[in-house]
Amino acid sequence: MSPCPMPLDPRSTAVLVVDVQQALCRGGCYEVFEAAALVARINTLTQVARAAGVPVVLVQHEAVSGPMRRGEPGWELASDLSVQPSDWRLHKAASDCFQHTDLEQSLRAAGVRQLVVCGIQSDFCVDSTVRRALALGYEVCLVQDGHSTLDNGVLSAAQISAHHNATLCELSSYGPRARLVAAEALRFAAA
Repeated sequence: MSPCPMPLDPRSTAVLVVDVQQALCRGGCYEVFEAAALVARINTLTQVARAAGVPVVLVQHEAVSGPMRRGEPGWELASDLSVQPSDWRLHKAASDCFQHTDLEQSLRAAGVRQLVVCGIQSDFCVDSTVRRALALGYEVCLVQDGHSTLDNGVLSAAQISAHHNATLCELSSYGPRARLVAAEALRFAAA
């Protein structure tokens, strides 16, 4: 696994924060592994991104029913997630952030060619989004300690996230590659 080259170019990079929502971060059966620490790391990296003028895209999943249904308390962004008025907002109904959304058009219009991806869940929305981004030609920096999930009865959440770090960075058939970056190591070049 090779690391993302640092520093990243702020003129061609965006940060995708996938599904960091109340239902997945605060108690109950849907809370992901180490949710509070995850949100703290995401806040640190989005602060660095915003300071460099890098767009931060906050993605919210919308389910047909249950706690992730639009308007339900669980659908809201996590209460401790740092949110700024300049952040882009994206609502989706599939695990892939690009499916049936205007994400690709917005990124292309902004000149984005590289994505920093973090969020919830490693084995669903993070995985689907990274694979689709690669297929669309984006270089991806996957934040190795910036995504999480739930135990699944076969593997622990930590094992699942580690597996996805290894697997997504081994994909080479798309052309562009996913590379790993630790949240604290994320840096942007001076514009």
